[in-house]
Amino acid sequence: MGADPRGARRSGARRLGALLGGSGILLAGCAAMPDSGDVQAVKASPRADAQVRVHPVAPRKGAGPQEIINGFLEAMTSDDADYATARAYLSPKTSRDWRPQDRTTVLAVAPTPRPQPQRDTWDRQGVDFPMTGTRIAEVDEEQAYQALTPDDYQFTVHVSRHDGDGEWRIDALPHGLVLGQSDFQRNYRSVNKYYFASGQNRVVADPVFIRQRMDPVTKMDPVTQSVKAVLDGPTNWLAPVVESRFPTGTALAKGVTSLTTDDRDVLEVPLNEKASNVGQAQCRKMAAQIMFTLKDLSVVRVEQIELQRSDGSKLCGLSSGQEKEYASDQGAAGRPARQYFLNEKKQLAALTGDGKDAVAEPVPGPLGTGQIPMGTVAVSRDERQAAAVSADGGRLYIASIVGSGDPVPPILVSQGKTPRDRLTAPSWDGRDDLWIADRDPAKPALLRLAEGEEKPQVVPIAPDLDGARIESVKVSADGTRIALLLERDGKTALHIGRIERTGPQDDPQVSVTGLRPTAPQMEAVTAVSWAGPSRLVVVGRESGGVQQLRYIHTDGFTSAASVLPGLNQVRSISASNAEGHPLVAHAKEEGIVQLPAGATWQTVVPKGSSPVYPG
Repeated sequence: MGADPRGARRSGARRLGALLGGSGILLAGCAAMPDSGDVQAVKASPRADAQVRVHPVAPRKGAGPQEIINGFLEAMTSDDADYATARAYLSPKTSRDWRPQDRTTVLAVAPTPRPQPQRDTWDRQGVDFPMTGTRIAEVDEEQAYQALTPDDYQFTVHVSRHDGDGEWRIDALPHGLVLGQSDFQRNYRSVNKYYFASGQNRVVADPVFIRQRMDPVTKMDPVTQSVKAVLDGPTNWLAPVVESRFPTGTALAKGVTSLTTDDRDVLEVPLNEKASNVGQAQCRKMAAQIMFTLKDLSVVRVEQIELQRSDGSKLCGLSSGQEKEYASDQGAAGRPARQYFLNEKKQLAALTGDGKDAVAEPVPGPLGTGQIPMGTVAVSRDERQAAAVSADGGRLYIASIVGSGDPVPPILVSQGKTPRDRLTAPSWDGRDDLWIADRDPAKPALLRLAEGEEKPQVVPIAPDLDGARIESVKVSADGTRIALLLERDGKTALHIGRIERTGPQDDPQVSVTGLRPTAPQMEAVTAVSWAGPSRLVVVGRESGGVQQLRYIHTDGFTSAASVLPGLNQVRSISASNAEGHPLVAHAKEEGIVQLPAGATWQTVVPKGSSPVYPG
């Protein structure tokens, strides 16, 4: 995004350019006051400086319509409590009706207000300021972000003379906040709040956005905003597949707007009476939800969570590290993540070490002998068995990789006539279920093999794929979400769906619902992998662009900082669910390559394919 096209400047530490409307607002570029250092100009750009702060200025007496609009726009970019200064630019009724927290529309670039040309009618009819932009996302009242296919967005702000004193004031605005992308990223940050997968003792990340500093409406700091977000419950999209261990109605004690750790890094969280009588086991899970959330927030060091009853007495405590028993990827707990790939002999091999020190050895069992010509593989999360699809895509095999074994027969055979019309690469979830898609045009299906052993079950998808074809299947470690690459009309798009289970736990009815696009800005996504509890790494390109690798959150949020170093002709990519492990990819010319943190891509095996972490 470029600078504000008006090139406008105001005195001191003031900022032009966001519009939030009338419910709504819009940000563009302007001057602002940093937390420290010199005054600097803030421009609408891909990189937002979270340290820059905006100090609003109230409207001056006799200000004209354009000045009122500009002043309101700059005041809306601040952390002013309840947007008090911004409300001074509104008529009394509009100020009462305005609820900036209800919705935020995110635009690619902040628009510029331009008044209607008929100035001779201003005093009688007021002034319309039409504005347009490209909408790329919406944030709802639950603070949930959803990326959208970029489209035109139009709205109008109206300014008229106030009956009381004759001053110009804004009396009509669109609904919700409307922010330029760079300003949204400057004012807000993503945080994962955590809940338990339905019927399971493993947590699931639910990303939302909170204010970088104080929330103008609740007056809460980021830590308190995050804890409140957990207590508010899961977002509507994720709610059907998760549960909160907090009793319904649990909230922070009345009047709490700041939570801080003591000199022992203990965070005391006072709750209302709804939580006062829970047992210790449930309370520890409640504390775990907060511990996971605050560790993702990373702005505070917490060594212990202490939940308190409404009378101030201790309800329970949880020390840092104890929450790991509820981690989503329990199959790999306590072991370093290993990478696997198919070597030049089409044997499944395990890769230990990084870079030039990496050592590859075929795994035990039939998949490590080369008896089965394989095309793609997936290793179970406990690393005891693996699934492999034959090189022609027609047959699925499952075999042990921890001991010797006889050749195994295929567990699934596709009737597709060409490799492209047969099986996708398989994927294991954290419940030991195996997922795969059969692309046979005569009988396309998403399939699930319970614990990798039972007869494949067809998994219905809603909304219907409407003729789209599944090119890739990747299931999250917690087993609640699935990433699908769907091809339609020559374009392949990334979608995320919920995995819902109904009926008895030992024989549930499983379906995929709530399917939604997750990288709508990309015209073609060719490879994807889960890269943490709420993040994916994707290989694709935008319309008219070149191939790029980048991180994308499950809600579709991405930023310039999410773009990874370039790598040509990437065939597949894989990431560990745990932090600190390098990405691994298959590139046509380089072979198997790794990307350690802070480094560039390094070739570890010149000839090989289908690199994967367990999952």
